[in-house]
Amino acid sequence: MSTTQMVLEETSSTKISVSKKKLSQIRAKTVLIKYGGNAMIDESSKLRVISDICYLKKLGIIPIVVHGGGPAIGELLAIAGIESEFIGGHRKTDTHAMGFVEMALRGKVNSNLVKLLNLNGVKAVGLSGKDALMVQSIKRIHRYEKNGKFVETDLGHVGDVEIIKTELIRLLLENDYTPVIAPIGVGADGKDYNINADMFAGHLAGALGVEHYVVLTDVDGLRENVHDPDTLISELTIETAEQGIGTIVQGGMIPKIESCLIALRKGAQNAHILNGMTPHSITTQLLTESQLGTKITQE
Repeated sequence: MSTTQMVLEETSSTKISVSKKKLSQIRAKTVLIKYGGNAMIDESSKLRVISDICYLKKLGIIPIVVHGGGPAIGELLAIAGIESEFIGGHRKTDTHAMGFVEMALRGKVNSNLVKLLNLNGVKAVGLSGKDALMVQSIKRIHRYEKNGKFVETDLGHVGDVEIIKTELIRLLLENDYTPVIAPIGVGADGKDYNINADMFAGHLAGALGVEHYVVLTDVDGLRENVHDPDTLISELTIETAEQGIGTIVQGGMIPKIESCLIALRKGAQNAHILNGMTPHSITTQLLTESQLGTKITQE
């Protein structure tokens, strides 16, 4: 069976009990999905995510995709003989490495997602933040405390979001195209910058004022006890989420929560952290009464 047939089969066999009330609330509204992690590496999980995006589109919901691509970047850098160095969770990226980072994100990950969506009836367009200067960025200087003093480290072509321009995305949406966006921006200095995909997506979701911002990861959501699945927190407010950073919010969950807080404070209505490895987690969360993951609300 071809990849295309597998996606179509997944889409047609999605067995969820759609809530008419939820569908009426979300139809014609925008949903931004931040896609990355193991759900992107595992082929069957990837097909299920693609099928969910296709299903949303079929129901008249407007999806946007922002993706990461750390494993693809690491693989390409290894082939090129470039050693990956991480500082504070960020990949230090010199000018030579940046070319391979963009090659992995746009040439491999982005083009593959665009292909799968297009082959299944969704008119997808691949972009990065460089297109139409959609995302202007500034160099990120990593700061940390060492021996009672703050130390600054230049990460090279690693950036933070400075300015978001939404005109191109809105134009594509108005003409029924689905944007698939790689987290690369360009600075006022003319340099390209690799931006953390969670932060990139959060800023974009806020600027667009999306109805739902969905962050896919490889755990079921935020837990009071990270080691106990039974302590999953199904819903919390912005204030509670912010207060939890450093206590119940730790490690890799910190950028996910911070991304959601950015999105909500800048204009998104709802934010969700879902397990991308769970079959049809996106459509189950957004369209049914059976709720998954962790939802963060304005109040």
